[in-house]
Amino acid sequence: MTKIDTQEKLRAVYGEPLGLAVAKCLSKLDPHCKHFIELSPFAVISSADCNGDADVSPRGDGPGFIKVLDDNTIVMPDRPGNNRVDTLSNIVDNPKVGMLFFVPGINETLRINGTAEISTDPALLGLFADTPKPPITAIRITVDEAFLHCAKSLMRSKLWDANVQIDRKTLPTLGKMIKDQTAVDIPEGTQEEADTYFAQSIAERG
Repeated sequence: MTKIDTQEKLRAVYGEPLGLAVAKCLSKLDPHCKHFIELSPFAVISSADCNGDADVSPRGDGPGFIKVLDDNTIVMPDRPGNNRVDTLSNIVDNPKVGMLFFVPGINETLRINGTAEISTDPALLGLFADTPKPPITAIRITVDEAFLHCAKSLMRSKLWDANVQIDRKTLPTLGKMIKDQTAVDIPEGTQEEADTYFAQSIAERG
């Protein structure tokens, strides 16, 4: 297998990007991008530390849980969790982030690249005052690029097709899997107790 390790080798295999793929990349949020974010209850955010070690984190809440402030600014709440704060730690070292927004039933996605900062500004936290669990901090993201991504990957995966969703029993419960992986902070006892422990933990951090 020949390793592709230069931009020239990469383009020799793939060629140049199609004109529309370049033209659709916006430097700010247009009305369609804003509408997509307002409908989205789920997004993932990618980040990397100063060494380039990467991480990706899922984020979700009700539709529009990420707020649009203006054409180049969005704000995402960071609610109580397990305190790993991988994303936040990366942002402190390297503020560059990428985001992917999903809308249930819609095969297209919205991609955003930008620069993030972590804030405890009461005005930003106040944007989420009507939610049951107020955020600890707010992640303010300045949008550098925004573009709609074609539907191919979600269509191929049939992500929204209920007919291909697996039976939950195909996978062990979260309690079972984590109990098998580690005994740290997991109560001794039956599998049911372990499952109850994790269910309560998730509910308390909700």
